[in-house]
Amino acid sequence: MGSPTDIKVNQYLKQTRDLYGDELFIELNPRQLSEMGEDSLKKPFSDFSSDLLAFNQEINQCQKCALGRSRTNFVFGVGDPSASLILVGEAPGEKEDLKGEPFVGRAGKLLDKILAAINRSRENGVYICNVLKCRPPNNRDPLPSEVKECEPYLIHQINLIKPKLIVALGRVAGKTLLNVDNSLKSMRGQLHNYNGTPLIVTYHPAALLRNPNWKPKAWKDFKWIRSIIDE
Repeated sequence: MGSPTDIKVNQYLKQTRDLYGDELFIELNPRQLSEMGEDSLKKPFSDFSSDLLAFNQEINQCQKCALGRSRTNFVFGVGDPSASLILVGEAPGEKEDLKGEPFVGRAGKLLDKILAAINRSRENGVYICNVLKCRPPNNRDPLPSEVKECEPYLIHQINLIKPKLIVALGRVAGKTLLNVDNSLKSMRGQLHNYNGTPLIVTYHPAALLRNPNWKPKAWKDFKWIRSIIDE
């Protein structure tokens, strides 16, 4: 027969299992978290590949949400795997879904011109992707449930690339990454933080095509972006 302490421990564990199932949750104080180190805090991503191309192969058949059944192509991302700048949109559109590449068509061409103006390109110093890897029907905004399933993929991409700066393109991408419901105007002009990486919100290139009067403001943002990544 066990000691009184053992019996109490067993009773506690049995009660915990009855209430919460087989998972055991341990509360750690700040000192213990510090001693664990940064790598331990990233453990949810430890099962993902440490190579960007291999990571794409691991997840490009994802069926975690309904978008996996309606997509034409999984849109992982393109660009420099050691980029100092990551550009993030909200989700693939129709052309992106058909080609399997983010930011194609007129909006993509405008984005390429903007990048060239700051001496960057998709192949040189820039990586481009979206919060979601699959196109939502009729290009609607991402649902919270879809973001919940897909955002860990984005976080791991960022962890692998280790950029100096993340730029959210458009209000929807900005409010999704920052978990706020703010206007683009209120998010612009500030240096935010996304899981430890500085983040700036600016106009989506498609919005600049619809409203050319916004281009000077976007250019102001990208000059600021250039100053950060050129430091």
